[in-house]
Amino acid sequence: MLSTRARRLPASSTAALDAHIKSLLAGGADIINLTGGELDFPTPEQAADGAREAIAAGRTRYTPVAGIGPLREAIAQRLATRWGVSCEPAQIVTTNGAKQALAQVFTVLCEPGDEVILPAPYWVSFPHMITLAGAVPVVVDTTGTGFKLTPEALRSRITPRTRVLLLNSPSNPTGVVYGPAELQALASVAVEHDLVIVSDEIYGDLVHEGAVFTSVASLGPEVAERTVTIGGFSKTYAMTGWRIGFAAAPGPVAEALTAVQGHTSSAPSSISQYAALAALTGDTDTELARRATELNARRALMRDGLSGLPPLRLAGDPQGGFFAFVDVRGLYTRPDDGADTIARDLLEHAGVAVMPGRDFGAPDHVRLSYAVSAEDIVQALYRIAAHVKSS
Repeated sequence: MLSTRARRLPASSTAALDAHIKSLLAGGADIINLTGGELDFPTPEQAADGAREAIAAGRTRYTPVAGIGPLREAIAQRLATRWGVSCEPAQIVTTNGAKQALAQVFTVLCEPGDEVILPAPYWVSFPHMITLAGAVPVVVDTTGTGFKLTPEALRSRITPRTRVLLLNSPSNPTGVVYGPAELQALASVAVEHDLVIVSDEIYGDLVHEGAVFTSVASLGPEVAERTVTIGGFSKTYAMTGWRIGFAAAPGPVAEALTAVQGHTSSAPSSISQYAALAALTGDTDTELARRATELNARRALMRDGLSGLPPLRLAGDPQGGFFAFVDVRGLYTRPDDGADTIARDLLEHAGVAVMPGRDFGAPDHVRLSYAVSAEDIVQALYRIAAHVKSS
């Protein structure tokens, strides 16, 4: 009954595990959940007010497929002032979360059999989005180069079928942030080989002390004209449930994205769009700065706590986002051990839920989220330390 592509498509491991842990918690289990990809901060009051005002004003009808004009204008303005990306509102397509934007981008860019360069470790949904579009993910291991793709590694994997270079900075799951020179070097290869760059920058506002975010499309007109920038409101504004993302793309790509969206989901929720507009145009800077300070403190707690557990090796100091990526090979005691078994042991014996790295393309690592409270981080580290000592 099912198509071949459906039979081959697994469920999202991150969503499935997070849902499982939440069901255990609802049943009274004593578990600290470090698997999730959402901050515990509330939606900013300005955004909630924007939604309430839209409802009161009766703005509950269909909107243009690509989104309401004021929101597209506000996104374009924010890209220009904060990230140095110059684009017109007509180049913005708002979507039901950044995930939909990504899936649609591969649909409009790739022919069957086209290849997409995918640095590993990668976000779990990337390879499946690519294959659903009929393309082929070409995975490039970056564990030996600080979890960053190098121009040399990129060149070595380019073939006549290569169509897209997929970048994600700051990275989920590693937390690495590419510097401007590193991105320029990769973009130069993309220009040389006529590749489209899809840059997932959903964590672009969440960079920590010592790191500076660079948007790929800000590197100059020659790069911008072949770059699709993906962003959203879920991470920066803690608006995961509102489901608002966007793609900023060259004109023909934006038109194609709008056409696909018009024949599938149509526009995002009108109420969510007005909430997003209020988040962008309201006075949220002070609150976002406070949250950034808090998130950086949580990162330091996680980093320092993990550094005191020698069997675990933090894979670099997280520079952006809210994940720590940890090499757990020091905990292997059985021939068939892997990150999956370590994650299971931590859940069953320490009451700490972490995300195993197999589906991130890193089977010897686990991902720990520090998007939870400082108290939960301290308690989780205490439980992990006790488990490590007893193992």
